[in-house]
Amino acid sequence: MYNQIFQKQKIMRRVVYSLVPLFLFGIYLYGWRPVAQALVVFPVGIAVEYLFEKKRGKKVSEAVLVTCALYTIALPPAIPLWISAVGIAFAVAIAKEAYGGFGRNVFNPAITGRLFVWIAFAAPFATAWMTPGGFGAGEAGVDLVTAATPLEMMEGGDMPRLADLLIGTRAGSIGESSIILIALSGIYLIWTKTAQWRLILSTLISGAGLSAIFYYSGISPFPPHFAMFSGSIFIVAVYYATDPITAPNKTNAQWIYGFIIGLVTVLVRAFTGFNEGASFGIFVANVFSSLLDELMPNPKKPKTKKKTAAKPTAAKEAV
Repeated sequence: MYNQIFQKQKIMRRVVYSLVPLFLFGIYLYGWRPVAQALVVFPVGIAVEYLFEKKRGKKVSEAVLVTCALYTIALPPAIPLWISAVGIAFAVAIAKEAYGGFGRNVFNPAITGRLFVWIAFAAPFATAWMTPGGFGAGEAGVDLVTAATPLEMMEGGDMPRLADLLIGTRAGSIGESSIILIALSGIYLIWTKTAQWRLILSTLISGAGLSAIFYYSGISPFPPHFAMFSGSIFIVAVYYATDPITAPNKTNAQWIYGFIIGLVTVLVRAFTGFNEGASFGIFVANVFSSLLDELMPNPKKPKTKKKTAAKPTAAKEAV
């Protein structure tokens, strides 16, 4: 049954495997809510792609499982389930299938769905954060007043504990909080040649560099190390920046692409009403991906001189 519906994609499976620890940690933090979100998001996302691909005579790509997983862990845990369903339907139908399906989309579907929900349902989105309550957290864990994300805390003058940011015991999206787990997942993806390390490194370097400039010049209230471990820039660098469909393929282009993501993330944080800009960073960088591949060709490898056989000397010729 599964093989009749899905086309196998080993790379996409490895991405899904790497996301499992993040999802399980989200369950530990927020109880049943991540499970409820997944039970809505996956069936809706798969069904939407199935309807489109059936008309084309094709199977559902396993990439939709990655889209659903990334979209789920990017949601606030207490967001209404019907909004989650609308967002994933928009992500698959508009950001992916409208362009022709797998391999043809310009924008990352998961991040497009999250941005759509964030903007279209701003009020419910802003009040859907939860205070991590450990395993079994339910309605009692929802705190619409004090469940501020670390970036919101820093804007208000409070500094979160660095240990909470590294471990992930702080308010945020379902799977974005644990820097340690995200870093380990990134190492796995690089080791299995599933993700390109240049995209991750360039995103983090540019984000950290501009964060430091803005903080020490008094423009931003976010210390660079806290800024990099808060919000979603770390998970964006590991998962969304490395999307093989929407990211450029050429070496130099990948560096510039990552720099765009990091720079836009910090600029949005500093100068707009959105205290989290990583989603916008991906969206803007997606626009320039193909252009970067055209403008930034791979460096030419130096030509190696062919060794020619030494000509016999006159003396040897005489002999």
